[in-house]
Amino acid sequence: MSRFILTSLVCLLTLGACSGPVEDTRPGQPVKHRQDAFKAMLRSFEPMGVMLRTHGYRADEFARLANELNSRRDAPFNSFAADTHYPPTKAKAAVWERTQEFESERQKFYELTDALAAAAQTHDEASVRTAYDKVHASCKSCHDDFKN
Repeated sequence: MSRFILTSLVCLLTLGACSGPVEDTRPGQPVKHRQDAFKAMLRSFEPMGVMLRTHGYRADEFARLANELNSRRDAPFNSFAADTHYPPTKAKAAVWERTQEFESERQKFYELTDALAAAAQTHDEASVRTAYDKVHASCKSCHDDFKN
C-alpha cells in the first residue's frame, strides 16, 4: 500500500512539473503588462552594465540607453493595481501591504535614474559608473523586499 502511495505521489509531482507556465488571463493582463514593462527596462539597463563590466564604454550609446530607461520606467509601476496580486505575478504581497515603502522605493529609483541620465550626459565614465551602481543597488533593494 505504501509503495502505491509513493508511486502515486511521484506521478502527481511529475505531472505538476510538466504543466506550462501560468498565463495572465485577466482583462487587460496587468501582470503580463508589468512583467513585459520590467523586461523592456532591463533591455535598456543591462547593456549599460555590460559596457561598464567589459570596459567597452561608449558614451553616446550609454546616454541613449539611460534616456531610454527613463522613458520606460513608469510603465511597470502603473500596473500594480490593488487586484493584481495573482499568478503569474512574482511580486510579494508586501507590494500591497506596505504601499508607502513600495512607493518610497519607486521614488528613489526615479531619482537615481534621473541622476544616471544626468551623469551619462557628462560622458564621464567614473560618474556614470557610480550612478549606474546606485541604480543597480536600488533595483536589488526593491527586489529583496518586494519580489519573489
